[in-house]
Amino acid sequence: MAEPATQGASWDPVKYLEFADLRLRPALDLLARVPLEAPRLIYDLGCGAGNVTRLLCRRWPAARVTGVDGSTAMLAKAAELDPSVTWVEADLQGWMPPRPADLLFSNAALHWIEGHATLFPRLVAALAPGAILAVQMPRNHQNPSHTEMAAVARGGPWWGRLAPRLRMAPVEPPAVYYDILAPHVSGLDVWETEYLQVLEGEHPVVEWTKGTALRPVLEPLDEAERAAFLAEYTARVDRAYPPRADGRTLFPFRRLFLVARR
Repeated sequence: MAEPATQGASWDPVKYLEFADLRLRPALDLLARVPLEAPRLIYDLGCGAGNVTRLLCRRWPAARVTGVDGSTAMLAKAAELDPSVTWVEADLQGWMPPRPADLLFSNAALHWIEGHATLFPRLVAALAPGAILAVQMPRNHQNPSHTEMAAVARGGPWWGRLAPRLRMAPVEPPAVYYDILAPHVSGLDVWETEYLQVLEGEHPVVEWTKGTALRPVLEPLDEAERAAFLAEYTARVDRAYPPRADGRTLFPFRRLFLVARR
């Protein structure tokens, strides 16, 4: 789950899984739209700690399911939770399955990879005839959870170190993916959903981003810099996402989905 600018970044499975239920909902929605009865060979790309991989195993118990991820820590957690699955550590930027897959499934991972205009046709080419590529990616990068991160980065002495780690538009509008994929597939469904996530606790949006987008940004900072960055970012984000009357915080989050058949 690492982009080129953050190769080697350490991902924390415990932090990521703090919001496991909310992070899982888009995967369930995508899984429900996969029109396959009995795929034999399935790969979960960017499997992380394996939450979605286990859902794939449950839906198609006769299939051979492999989880692929670039994080050693995430894969260790995945193997601990389910040693029966094959877990493969690989850089998704250049990864290809050893033989044509019946399903390539990816939940919230491919936005870390550069070059979607070549990546997606390459993944389709790795499918068997009639097989499916199913992808979900967050497209929330123009909202305050991400724009305030960039604003704090630009305003501090750390800008030179953080600039390569900020990608403010890693996911294109839906029509772009239609144009990329349509010449290569026999069927294509592309859509967006905005989830109104209800979060609890103190600074919940900051805690959410600590498990994903904020983590590689904080990594090159020393302890004092990290504290200063977090203080400014937290103040900005809390203003953008104030608690409601009941104390909960609403966090709108847009996600892009696509299901393509070779």
